[in-house]
Amino acid sequence: MNKKGHVLNAVLLSIGLGYLLEPTGDLETFRTIVMIGVPVTLGALFPDVDTAFGRHRKTLHNLPILAAFVAFPYVFGNLEYVWIGVLTHYVLDVAGSKRGIALFYPVWEEEFGLPIGVAVSSERADLMMVAVTGGELLLAGIVAFELPQQGFELGRQFLGI
Repeated sequence: MNKKGHVLNAVLLSIGLGYLLEPTGDLETFRTIVMIGVPVTLGALFPDVDTAFGRHRKTLHNLPILAAFVAFPYVFGNLEYVWIGVLTHYVLDVAGSKRGIALFYPVWEEEFGLPIGVAVSSERADLMMVAVTGGELLLAGIVAFELPQQGFELGRQFLGI
């Protein structure tokens, strides 16, 4: 995926997440979109910094880097949503492009991707980005709304209520 695709994915995902978290459609929804959107967009751009140094789709496109971004807010108390941008960058590169990424670099240099990906320069790259973004939002909706309900039901069954 190219930079335009990563930024557009981050913006669309932020709008969708903003409405999932604050569905009223008022000023609070807009604030939520901005609160999520800025760090998600920065995170979505970060992995491609390895085009300036290191090995692209290896140096900053791996699970240890993602783990560092997930841990960052717990250690430093900020950048809570940047990891979402990094994760969606990886998802776009794995699902949306032919090449894939080296998830286990530097231990293992093999690049992983799905067979559904398109070339970065393809005219179908934007369509692929929209499809992946839709899948990400569907998954986010399931996590936000269905999993808590299922957990609640399991808890009730366990307690015999």
